[in-house]
Order: sequence, then C-alpha cells, then structure tokens
Amino acid sequence: MDYSKQIEAIVFVSGKSIEVKDIAEKLGVSQKIILENVKVLQKHYCGDCGIHLLLFNNKLQFCSNPNYSASVESVLNPIKERELTKTMLEVAAIIAYKQPITKSEIEEIRGVNSDYAVGILSENNLIEVKGRKDAVGKPLLFGTTDEFLKRFQISDISDLPDYEQLLERIRVLQPALESNLYHKDSYVPTEEEIKKEQEAALRREKFNKELQKDIKISLPEKKKSSRRGSLETVEEDIPDFLKNEKNLRKF
Repeated sequence: MDYSKQIEAIVFVSGKSIEVKDIAEKLGVSQKIILENVKVLQKHYCGDCGIHLLLFNNKLQFCSNPNYSASVESVLNPIKERELTKTMLEVAAIIAYKQPITKSEIEEIRGVNSDYAVGILSENNLIEVKGRKDAVGKPLLFGTTDEFLKRFQISDISDLPDYEQLLERIRVLQPALESNLYHKDSYVPTEEEIKKEQEAALRREKFNKELQKDIKISLPEKKKSSRRGSLETVEEDIPDFLKNEKNLRKF
C-alpha cells in the first residue's frame, strides 16, 4: 500500500524530526514499509527541489535545499530580525514591570516560548537571576540589571515610565545582527525615528484599548502596598503590556 502521502503530510506538519517507529506504530504498519515509502519520497524531494527529505538516526525531517540558502536568508533574515526586536521589547518590558519573575510566568503572559529572548537579554547583561522561586522545581527568578537602567536612561526601577514609553527606549537586537546599541552609552533617535515611534505608539495604544475589551488573562493575584496609604490593592489579572500607565507603575 502507498503510504508516501500520509508520511509526507505527517513530516510536513511536524516541523521537526519525527521517528520512523512512531509513524509506523500509529499507521499500524512495519518500519520496513515506512522506509520503503520514504525512498519514494526522497526521489521527489531531492536534486533541484527546494525541499529535501532527510533520513537520519531513523528519523525523518524536511529541510530546505542548501543550494538556495542565500535566497532564503536574504528574504527571511530581515523578517526574523524584526520579530526578534518585537520579542525583546515584550520580554524586557514584562520582566521590568513584573520582576522578580520566572521564565514560565513570562511565557504564560506572552503565550509563546521565550527561551531565546531571555537568553539574549541575559547575554547582554540586561537581566539577571535574582534567586529562585519557592515552588516546585525552584525555577529561576529574573530581574533587570543596572545595565538595563543605564541603557534605557532610567535612574531607578521605581521610576519606570509607562509601557509605551519604555518600548520606545528599548533597542535590543541579536548582537551578531545588530551591535550598534552596545557600542554607545546612549541612543539618540533621529527626528524621523521619533515621528515613526510616536505614530507606532498611537497605533499600539488604540490596539491595546480594543484588546482590553475582549481579553483577560488570569494570573496569580499579587498584593502590593500603595504609596498613598496603608491599604493594599490587588493587581488586575491582565498582562503588564495591556495595562495603562497608572497600573504599570511599580510600587
């Protein structure tokens, strides 16, 4: 029986390597039959084809043809850089306003894996480990550093600006791709950049207001003392990047 189409679909949707034995088990056939069908697929996905089918360590995975790596990089790298910038902005801001915070708590707020962003921010000494949370597994707690304050021109963590203003100050990119930030003591934007940032801030503000009407993410309640009195208030169960300036102030 021809299983090549099923295998093709499974490997494509997987996006990462998948073991032949797992495919065979779920399809109810032997690994020998799977490998025979793999040979058929490899005849198609080879040569000048943009996608190749790899078989290694009894695992299958699609990959791009290395002959076209230059074209792939020229198109996707700029897109990836923009995405990295957005990721760094979100993670740095979340840590700044919620510190100390664990990586899993950051991911709960963002809804996506944040390993890479946390790693890059740590490598550039913008965040550091502040301790371990008293919970199962003793996860690491992250907070901002003095370098963070210096880079974004904040005198003290208690003087954090509102979220949108902080985003305008943060310029964190993967060092190998963009090292300009780390060669200067301060970042001075041009008039054109300031104008673009202001326009972007207005768009984000409008988007956030609309989003707040429909989205509420449940987070553990955390009590904080108010500067104006002895009464305690409880943070709203929404992520920091959706809160207004008043709620984002760190007390």
